[in-house]
Amino acid sequence: MTDHAVRPTRRHRRPSGRRRRTALGALFGLLLVGLFVGTGLARDGEDATPRAERTSSAALPFDLPTADVLRDSPHLVFAHYFPPYPLSLDNQPAEHDYYARNYLTPQGEQGKHAAYGGLLRDRPLPVRPSSGDWQLANLEREVRTARDAGLDGFTVDILSLTGTNRQRVDMLLRAAQHVDPGFRIVLMPDMTSLRTDPRTLADQLARLAASPSAYRLADGRLVVSPFKAEAQDPDWWGQVIARLRDHGIGTALVPVFLDFRANAERFAPISHAFSSWGNRSYTRQDNVPGDIQLAHSLGKKWMQAVSVQDARPNQGIYDEAGNTATLRSTWNHAISDGADWVQLTTWNDYSEGSQFAPSLHNGHTYLDISSYYLTRFKTGAWPQIVRDTVYVTSRVQFTDAGSASLQPRLMRPRPGTAPPRDQVELLTFLTAPATVSARVGTVPHTYRAPAGAYAQHLPLSPGRTEAVVRRAGDTVAAVTTRIPARRTVIVQDLQYYAVSSGR
Repeated sequence: MTDHAVRPTRRHRRPSGRRRRTALGALFGLLLVGLFVGTGLARDGEDATPRAERTSSAALPFDLPTADVLRDSPHLVFAHYFPPYPLSLDNQPAEHDYYARNYLTPQGEQGKHAAYGGLLRDRPLPVRPSSGDWQLANLEREVRTARDAGLDGFTVDILSLTGTNRQRVDMLLRAAQHVDPGFRIVLMPDMTSLRTDPRTLADQLARLAASPSAYRLADGRLVVSPFKAEAQDPDWWGQVIARLRDHGIGTALVPVFLDFRANAERFAPISHAFSSWGNRSYTRQDNVPGDIQLAHSLGKKWMQAVSVQDARPNQGIYDEAGNTATLRSTWNHAISDGADWVQLTTWNDYSEGSQFAPSLHNGHTYLDISSYYLTRFKTGAWPQIVRDTVYVTSRVQFTDAGSASLQPRLMRPRPGTAPPRDQVELLTFLTAPATVSARVGTVPHTYRAPAGAYAQHLPLSPGRTEAVVRRAGDTVAAVTTRIPARRTVIVQDLQYYAVSSGR
């Protein structure tokens, strides 16, 4: 298949640290302060940890099985970790840190991203500045968050063999070792950005493999999962495997393809498992059963891509995710079509808008929903819903906005994606049937929701959306979106925002 989403080819440099702010940048800073306060970031002198970061099973609609139960499963779940976007880039207060000054404003990095309204539309949930080795501490925090959601590990994107991003790979291995020796880090050379020879790559992988957190199979083989593996032919990868053998390291190659069907048979002799980067539209998942069948027919395991959405201002494209339809569809395919492993694409690539990690605009919502499906994938049984919960997803602007005052170049739907839509989704997880009352802007809606997981779609209207779930006259769950939907915008933001009644 050739209809997969292609990731950007780019090299991420270390932030310059320049603190010059234009008047427009200052305005965006003030707007961001309002957003931080709205999501629970405390004022000076208080605990600055956002409320949503304090995780507990009580925030989920169900009780997550114990770590031992989840890790006994042969089905593994990883999340793709993208080193350019850690929790903090400069250990500064979130109101004026590097994200706020340079990535979330059109005037950041001296106007480098002005044409598309700024590099990012979302960011990691803010963390308070800390003393000591704050970078390692923040990576440890991300490992704990992923582990507590039931994940087995990260597939870490190796963008370069030197510099800041490589240093973060080293630190992530250390962080995993400190937090949980059972949390696995899969080495993923990114062949869209690495320009190297097989010997050099193998030597660098061998250095990383010295960490106890680098994932090895039970037989001791190091798992190497190159992104866009087809950028080099199987003979080239054979040289990498041979050089690793010289280091005393056996290799289990798990290539991630942009075009799986064209490369499966060529790579089969040297591969342990296969994967595809996949795509981010709920209407384009029909190829998944055939891909998994082909992998299994060649005697290979399959790592299925599970995704939320994809919106890339700097590339001028987005996919129509259909609220949580893409998330639910890709998980259901992994479960029903017999995937062996899952890769969440991505944990934290905010430049693609594909993040599962707790973020400023989504909180834990996408990770929480994912934990529900993860439990079914790993245990073979759907978890029992024990807490009534409602998740609301919607855009904060309409897809037909013809202009954005601070963004000359707008995003367009990716060819072949689902038709753009303007809808609010109420995804309820209920212990028993209940009545849901929703107000989308000024428009009221009422419907009866069944027990279990159920998605209801309503037309988007300007303003905020509030949802209240009642049973026998009692309110059992309620939530209101934090940011209103608007028809007139200054920058284009076509990601779906999410809120949860459980956090």
